[in-house]
Parts: sequence; C-alpha cells; structure tokens
Amino acid sequence: MAPKILPLVKLATKVTIAGGALYIACDSGLLGSSEQGSVALDKAKAALPPAIQDWMKYFGLEAQLPTMPKIEFSPVQTWNSGVRWTISSLSEAPTKATEYSHQGVQYLKDLTK
Repeated sequence: MAPKILPLVKLATKVTIAGGALYIACDSGLLGSSEQGSVALDKAKAALPPAIQDWMKYFGLEAQLPTMPKIEFSPVQTWNSGVRWTISSLSEAPTKATEYSHQGVQYLKDLTK
C-alpha cells in the first residue's frame, strides 16, 4: 500500500509549494497591475540586501557582498563600431588581396625551384 501513497504525497507537496508561491505573489501584488507589480518588486529588491546581511550575521559570516558592476552598453556605439570595422575592412580589401596574391605567387615560385 505504501508505493501507491508515495506519488500522492509527492503531488501534494508540489501542489502545496506551488500554491504557497502563488499566494505570496498575489499577496505582495506581483500579479496585480503593472504599477502594483513594479512597486512590489522594488520593495523586494530593497529588502533583499538587509535580509542577506542578517542571514550572514546569524551564521557568523561577516563577509561583504560584492557590488554589482555597472555595465554601460550603448547600442548606437556598438552599431557605429561595427559600421566602422566593415568600412575599414572594405577599404583595405584591395591592398590585402594584392598582398595575399604576391605571397601566393612567391609560394608557388618557391615550390617550383
């Protein structure tokens, strides 16, 4: 009889955890309007670092959390750098082709000696 009960216990545990997560999300306003969700998310982000620090103090870990790096990404600058690289490569193409051709001819001459 025990093998038949085990899947039911697992299912009940999963449903309980999912229901609890859904209740917390609804209660905190994350599933409301976008305005309510952003306010709730800001509150959660503000509460997270103090909660982690309290947890670390409780377990005797007195380490500082690393600061988040500032990432400055500009799509315009990335686009411009790609355009510059392409134009530069196209302008150098005839010179490079001539250079590679001379190297190939020299290689063939060396083979025939």
